[in-house]
Amino acid sequence: MLCQCLTPDSVYQAIASLRRLLGDDAKEPTYIATVPRLGYRMVAAVSPLVDQPVAPPALSGAATPNVAVIDKPTPGKHWRAGAVLAGAVILCCVFVAAFLFYGNASHNHHATTTVSVPQKAVAVLPFLDLTTQEMNEEYFADGMTEELIGDLSKIPGFRVPAPASSFYFKGKQLPVAQVAQQLGVTYLIDGSVRKSGNVYRVAARLVRADNGYVMWTESYDRPLNNLVEVQKDIAVNVSRGVRASIEGVTNSAPAAGAGSQ
Repeated sequence: MLCQCLTPDSVYQAIASLRRLLGDDAKEPTYIATVPRLGYRMVAAVSPLVDQPVAPPALSGAATPNVAVIDKPTPGKHWRAGAVLAGAVILCCVFVAAFLFYGNASHNHHATTTVSVPQKAVAVLPFLDLTTQEMNEEYFADGMTEELIGDLSKIPGFRVPAPASSFYFKGKQLPVAQVAQQLGVTYLIDGSVRKSGNVYRVAARLVRADNGYVMWTESYDRPLNNLVEVQKDIAVNVSRGVRASIEGVTNSAPAAGAGSQ
């Protein structure tokens, strides 16, 4: 596990020390260049070491033979330069990798601990028309959805996505948890509309997104006299049942830190 004392400043200090050791200039780098918002990279020119022939000293009174003598490189000097450069490259890689890893972990931890969904956030998915294959009552189902969204949004403390957000998922077959995550809610309400003779039956369900369990469900039968009044009446009753279920869970949940002395 990386030490959590690793910070951008400590990485900067390490790179600065390496540059001083190598005699490098940050503005005109020879070994280590700064890559904005990414880190550092090695820019040193690399080439194979070639031994240069050196002519032997001329002998007094004798002709200089046409023979090349290989001057042995000074191993200490080359070894020290190579070790310093290799160490610089290794340390750069280690610090940059550690910085990126720690930065991402810190960001993920921050996002996980600070971003939370309100407990009273609930979305209404478009109600389904189950009357006939022609979906003759789809307009009533859509009106029922909008009426319920408007009624729920009036409850103090409740967070309800707008109809445009809810209707985006109309006809889509997605997991409950995924829909709730995209809408930023804790609960989902779905339902259906059926028609039998002169009676509408509207069924509604409240589902908790994290486990998919149905917390509350009810169905309502209303005569076909005034569709707007029917939608309003059912929306009021559904909102009342949903509110009681959600507030019951919220009030019964232990407060943070409760029970610890």
